[in-house]
Amino acid sequence: MRKAQAKKLPLAPDPKFNDKMVTRFVNCLMWGGNKSVVLTAFYDAIEKVSKISNEEGYEVWKRALANVTPSVEVRSRRIGGATFQIPTEVRPDRKISLSMKWLIRYSRERNGKSISDKLANEIIAAAKGEGAAFKKKEDTHRMADANKAFSHFRI
Repeated sequence: MRKAQAKKLPLAPDPKFNDKMVTRFVNCLMWGGNKSVVLTAFYDAIEKVSKISNEEGYEVWKRALANVTPSVEVRSRRIGGATFQIPTEVRPDRKISLSMKWLIRYSRERNGKSISDKLANEIIAAAKGEGAAFKKKEDTHRMADANKAFSHFRI
């Protein structure tokens, strides 16, 4: 029998916005364990967003995350020798994880000098309903819609 599942450690809210979501986002963005550098880059990106969009940068970031958050995804399931892509609803915790990972991944792939520039541009694009991260969500939804016929195989 497997051991008990590990308990999730509570996250400390970030110093500027006092939000645990920001801490979670920064933890995903971090490479190499230098949190203060990544936190500064995130705050710079939020500042750039507010300068470009003439809105509150934090609110634009929250809207971008909401726009990128998927509600359904496909999961592979092997039934009788064939593999089917079965559309399933995404758990709330996984929704947040996916949206953050997609936003970070596609901001890293963007053209720009620093990570704060890249992140700011991707946040603005996602808030408008454009950009690669938003396209990934749309593709995921389209894939789930195309495989709706196999939804009766759901676990």
